[in-house]
Amino acid sequence: MFLEDYNYSDGLLPVLFEIDADPRVVTNKPFANLSSLSEFEGESEVLFMIGSIFHLIDIRHCDMRMWIVRMELCGDDKHDMKQLLTHMKKQHRGGDGETDLFSFAILLRRMGKFDLAEKYFHRLLKELPSNHHCLADVYHNIGLLADHKGDYDTSIQWYQKSLERKIRIRPSDYVGIGNTHNCIGTAYGKKGDHNRALASFNKALSLFDEGHYEDHPHIATYYNNIGIIYQEQNKYLEALAAYEKSLCIKQKRLPPNHPDLGTSFHNIGAVHDSLGHNDLALEHYDRALAIRIKSLPSQHIDIASTYENMGLVHEKKREFERALIYFQKAATIYRQTLSGRHHLVVKVEQNIKRVSGKVN
Repeated sequence: MFLEDYNYSDGLLPVLFEIDADPRVVTNKPFANLSSLSEFEGESEVLFMIGSIFHLIDIRHCDMRMWIVRMELCGDDKHDMKQLLTHMKKQHRGGDGETDLFSFAILLRRMGKFDLAEKYFHRLLKELPSNHHCLADVYHNIGLLADHKGDYDTSIQWYQKSLERKIRIRPSDYVGIGNTHNCIGTAYGKKGDHNRALASFNKALSLFDEGHYEDHPHIATYYNNIGIIYQEQNKYLEALAAYEKSLCIKQKRLPPNHPDLGTSFHNIGAVHDSLGHNDLALEHYDRALAIRIKSLPSQHIDIASTYENMGLVHEKKREFERALIYFQKAATIYRQTLSGRHHLVVKVEQNIKRVSGKVN
């Protein structure tokens, strides 16, 4: 279908992808100009090999009632992304190295395609035999989907079902059992039940101690979640200790530009902010920002969040011009990503108005 022939009556808008592909840079995933083979005269066609990697440069809305996505074809090692890509590929593969239906459903969940992922997980429930080793993990992932929808009671029920099966079928699977305890704790935390949340997180940690899994990446997650609970309880020193333990493990086990490291530096910066340690807060926000800019799309709201927090710290330091710059950077991303009435957009615009009145 040609873009000019698009029918807007269905309520959808077309998306045009502009791709910069340099054959001198990309050698492992070839592409070819097939214009001479096209069935339509005057049409230009380029075929990209499956598995090609694109770096997202920009997303914008133009006057032609369409979205334009600018991307750059790149090799595995471009933009210092090779370690990160290798890490992500391992996460998405099945146990035999191939992507099966279960792995595909997990990938859909991670992509945010929750309804489609749920469809495949429930299909697995119908098709897998009652003694299949994957059933506990299917229960667990359905719990994650309920969590994403905000139905925390249902998510806990699925997690408990997964936990009971894991303990019965594979009691020495400390990693899997610990991960389910962690998810139960996360759900309780979102319900505001801090005591049960901490109990679940500490149970997960004790299982990893029992299994002698020192510095496992999941332990970093558990400490991070404990830090979140303590931060919500205004127990900032306890939160800081938990976040720093999490960061220490991540730095040992993750690629240096992994987004999870950006999350840790951001969280530590937020605690220092709450403690009134302005310079330490900015130092950690700077490190979070550097990682997030390198590893996330340019319009990701996590980048905006760090910009906004940096603006708040500069405002506390009465550096109003710098605060305004960071608020405006955050606002640019929020406005491009969220609706005008979203609470994050409203909040940052209030920050801009407040600080603008203080700039001489």
